[in-house]
Amino acid sequence: MLHDRLLVKADGEGGERRSGGGIVIPATAAMGKRLAWAEVVSVGQHVRQVQLGDRVLYDPEDKAEVELQSHTYILLRERDLHAVAAQRVDDGSTGLYL
Repeated sequence: MLHDRLLVKADGEGGERRSGGGIVIPATAAMGKRLAWAEVVSVGQHVRQVQLGDRVLYDPEDKAEVELQSHTYILLRERDLHAVAAQRVDDGSTGLYL
């Protein structure tokens, strides 16, 4: 990876979902703008806040997809992230950086 780029693997592609009450929401249902989570699988040398294995929150409408060895990944810039969920934070913290 070059510069401030991240390669991420999306968590569960948009299929059917369930509401908190157990109602099935089909994938074709119209929704407002929704952010998505992904796991970081590679980082560029100028990435400062993210490490391999972190979960990141991004806008799925602003993505570039790439297929490597029959797996689909998403290429993002670090500045396009909305949050980072990491296991390395101190106890008592949420683990989210906004």
